[in-house]
Amino acid sequence: MSNQSIGLSEQVYHYLQSVSLREPTVLTQLRQETAQHTMSRMQISPEQGQFMALLIQLIGAKKTLEVGVFTGYSSLAVALALPPDGKVIACDVSEEYTAIARRYWQQAGVADKVDLRLAPALETLDALLAAGQANTFDFAFIDADKSNYDGYYERSLQLVRSGGLVAIDNVLWYGRVADPDVQDNSTKAIRAFNQKLYQDERVSLSMVPIGDGLTLARKH
Repeated sequence: MSNQSIGLSEQVYHYLQSVSLREPTVLTQLRQETAQHTMSRMQISPEQGQFMALLIQLIGAKKTLEVGVFTGYSSLAVALALPPDGKVIACDVSEEYTAIARRYWQQAGVADKVDLRLAPALETLDALLAAGQANTFDFAFIDADKSNYDGYYERSLQLVRSGGLVAIDNVLWYGRVADPDVQDNSTKAIRAFNQKLYQDERVSLSMVPIGDGLTLARKH
């Protein structure tokens, strides 16, 4: 939920992009359109999208999960990195936002890789578990309402295979998690979630200061 990595000066950030970012034209077009949206801050940064695409390639992912689609930047970045037979099951509740995503998935030629489920994500995840899909996903990305992060994580951890990766966005929450004076419900939920993951022996863990903070949890 940050369209550039926090904590970097503009000069350093632009340098980072100038020597690192290899953004496909279709992703640039989607990012530019989303920038005009009233909720544009919900889109991940392009360097985070590229980082996630690299993770997909590194672990040889074929079957992935996304909780929170918005206009589809992260799902498009992942779908482009997947092999031809790869699949993204994408969870969201907004027909309005995901209509933009659908358009760009089609434009990029990856619409057949994305299975959009328009329903509360907890219901979709529970349905996947009930259908016997535990331990079958290679990668999951969580970027939705913060109050349900724990529920999304627990279900995603069941769905991901051993050695698979769960990536959770906004774990630094614009720095608010480090400010004891900030006590709103979303901030408190992320603080509690971060502490839980720090103590979770089921996973190997790294919190990466890219975008608005991205935690990577590899299932043992």
